[in-house]
Amino acid sequence: MTSGEQAIDMSLGIMAAGLTMGGLFAETLRRCPDDIALQEGDRCWSYAELDRRTAALCRHWQGLGLTRGDRVAILSENRAEYVECLVAAARMGVILACQNWRQADPELTHCLSLVTPSLLVVSPRHADAARRCAGDTPLLMLGDAYEAALASAPQGAPLQDPCTPEDGLVILYTSGTTGLPKGALISHRAEIARSMLQMIDLPTGRDEAFVAWAPLFHMVSTDTVFMTLVQGGKVIVTDGFVPDELALIVGRERLGRLTLMPGMITPFIEAMKRLGVAPAGVKWAGVMADLVPREQIAEVTRLLGAPYLNSFGATETGLPPASRGMIPVGMVPETLDKQQSSFCQIRLVDTEGNDVPDGTPGELAIRSPALFSGYWNNPQANREDFRNGWFHMGDMFRRNPDGTLTFVDRRKYLIKSGGENIYPAEIERVLLAEPGVVDAVVVRKRDDHWGEVPVAFVVTGDDRLTADALRGICARAIARYKVPREFHLVSESDLPRSTTGKIKRHDLESRLEGPER
Repeated sequence: MTSGEQAIDMSLGIMAAGLTMGGLFAETLRRCPDDIALQEGDRCWSYAELDRRTAALCRHWQGLGLTRGDRVAILSENRAEYVECLVAAARMGVILACQNWRQADPELTHCLSLVTPSLLVVSPRHADAARRCAGDTPLLMLGDAYEAALASAPQGAPLQDPCTPEDGLVILYTSGTTGLPKGALISHRAEIARSMLQMIDLPTGRDEAFVAWAPLFHMVSTDTVFMTLVQGGKVIVTDGFVPDELALIVGRERLGRLTLMPGMITPFIEAMKRLGVAPAGVKWAGVMADLVPREQIAEVTRLLGAPYLNSFGATETGLPPASRGMIPVGMVPETLDKQQSSFCQIRLVDTEGNDVPDGTPGELAIRSPALFSGYWNNPQANREDFRNGWFHMGDMFRRNPDGTLTFVDRRKYLIKSGGENIYPAEIERVLLAEPGVVDAVVVRKRDDHWGEVPVAFVVTGDDRLTADALRGICARAIARYKVPREFHLVSESDLPRSTTGKIKRHDLESRLEGPER
């Protein structure tokens, strides 16, 4: 065999290995056409019905001139049609750019112009924002116009999957803690790997549904929607976080992974108790344990009879690098050390890219098939974050003697006080471990003498936890220079949060720069 024949022979093998998310949906359809794929309120769609509707949507898009690689943006609250757009994108080869409807007009305009969509699918609720920010991009309005488009879509031969594994499937935007949001391109290969990793590290069955209440423009919902449809399970779509509605679903549906986010656990617990709901069955609960008071973790796991997911992932990486650990039911964890996810390779490195010794904070660099393909139209960020064949997350960890990983903080969110580096997360863990502390966040404040100092915003459920009491708790647990210079006792509603429940540190910093509190 000549070298040319060998190359041709190998290319055929590569083609045969080219599994796509659209191909996997076709396999699910073949196995269980009559099973429920999608539910919203009292409406249900079988896999056969979802196939018919998404095929019609693909043909409508094709009739508009859209082809493989084109971007379709979507600006909508969670609804069944959103999932249809995800499936149609997977089948046709377009890239669905999922817009954050909470953004201000300048941010939304940036995110839309970044991806130059050929079409914007928009719900009536967000139509005004779309008209303000989308320029001359054509709109497809969900509701009557969307249904009419499906009904009038041309008929034709069965859809052929045009994709390769490295084709983009969705663009999800980063939170943009510094500067404007970046669009993370996630391929078919990455979404398939993310589905497989969930099945390995958080195994669920076809009879265990997924509730997509968290925004579908975030990976916590999008990744698990794809995984559920690959398995042949049921996706239940709700219009955001409504505690009573979620509690009633938990009472009647067997669930695999139940998303619970910081700031939303208390009202969920209250709804479960007020309605007297007994869970029908939950296998895994929660995300981001580091941001949740530890007594609250114990309470919600007892209520659900399910362990809490001690996760650390990202839009760019999916569940990896460290989401395999669980906090047992009813346990108040002493530490929140992480277990490395399956099928990923990680290093902890210094600023020069050298591996740091165990016990020393280093930036986590990762290789994984679940990794995104890069930031859309942002070569500078790609050059910075993809270095030497690794993706550098910007998150600092310590590796422990037993192989677990301790999250330290974001590399770029350091408080530099008098020449010392202070990681806010270290202080927050001390505060959140104290019974009576409902929530806590530490931010930096400019200081004429030290440059920067840490300041804490704390929500308490105990009047005895005064600022002086909290200062004493910190002084007994951490070095003196790390103890916050100020403690602001606030209500939960005073803490500005993103759609994933993370507290917006920079908003709190801005408050400190304003008039004296």
